[in-house]
Amino acid sequence: MGTTASTGRSSVSYGSEPGVRFALLLDGAGGGTQLDLTAIDSLKPEEGVVWLHLERDHPAAAEWIRTKSGLDPLVMDALLEEDTRPRVEPVDDGLLIILRGVCATAPDDVDDAPDDIDLVPIHLWVDGESVVSLRDSGHYITALRDIRLALENGKGPQRSGELLALISDKLVRDLEPVLDDMDEEVDQLDDMIFNGNDSEVRGRLKALRRRAVQLRRYLAPQRDALNRIEHDDAPWLGERDKLRMREVIDKLMRFIEYLDAIRDRTSILHDDLSTVISERIARNSNRLAALAALLLPPSVIAGLFGMNVGGIPGVNDTWAFILIVAFVTISSAATLWLLRRINWL
Repeated sequence: MGTTASTGRSSVSYGSEPGVRFALLLDGAGGGTQLDLTAIDSLKPEEGVVWLHLERDHPAAAEWIRTKSGLDPLVMDALLEEDTRPRVEPVDDGLLIILRGVCATAPDDVDDAPDDIDLVPIHLWVDGESVVSLRDSGHYITALRDIRLALENGKGPQRSGELLALISDKLVRDLEPVLDDMDEEVDQLDDMIFNGNDSEVRGRLKALRRRAVQLRRYLAPQRDALNRIEHDDAPWLGERDKLRMREVIDKLMRFIEYLDAIRDRTSILHDDLSTVISERIARNSNRLAALAALLLPPSVIAGLFGMNVGGIPGVNDTWAFILIVAFVTISSAATLWLLRRINWL
């Protein structure tokens, strides 16, 4: 069969060849045997399903796709395309599939974890004999790692249809903690607004709304893509695989509704924040108006008696200043009482 490992299961060498993350031959019993690119060329269809996982942006991977994969040129171009959206295209007995998954942090890059959530593309070609998956070298998708580990332990998929259904399931599964974190952040922002600590709410709320819009932008077409897979009549896609795809679609629809609810809650929070800011501005304006009203009597009297004209009363009266101070005090107190009476203070 030309494999580079014995038939016994062992740890898969990850990234042992340029542009290749791993290559496995499914044994039909839940396990897999490691291959290299040269061994894949000599395999026969009856020997099992091959799962080849490549780095889309690596020249060696692109060279193999172009010269040795034997795929339709249109499929080759789609697999190597850079900017893609979720979709499914049947070609002969196979399916060209582009999905999106949560970009996680590689185990050796925990300190460089991104602050924002990113849905990264995974390109797939699936038929009855092989599964070719591609993702960019800077991306890390835990869904594929979990399936690879399951194959190492002899508990993985046995056929290409089962592998496709499992990839779809785990891609959608990884969305749940992301949505839970977003919902928790909405609760935190709601508490901050309610408690009057809204100084940083505006920036976080804006980022959260942008993240919700970005996620829904890809999840809606991904739902349609998975729905097309479930209704496809490919001979290698069994009824059990379609049933699992149906469950994945239902879960994804619930996640989209959950995401819509989060987006609606952020809109409500934005309105609440705008109301709080408007009330604060109105309150400050009232205080400034009240202060101006309190200073109005002394300002008027000071302006009148400060005019440099003849005939100002009390110029030669020793009690004039005391009387003026008393009048200003009484008028200011009356103004303060009136402002409190009309609830301006």
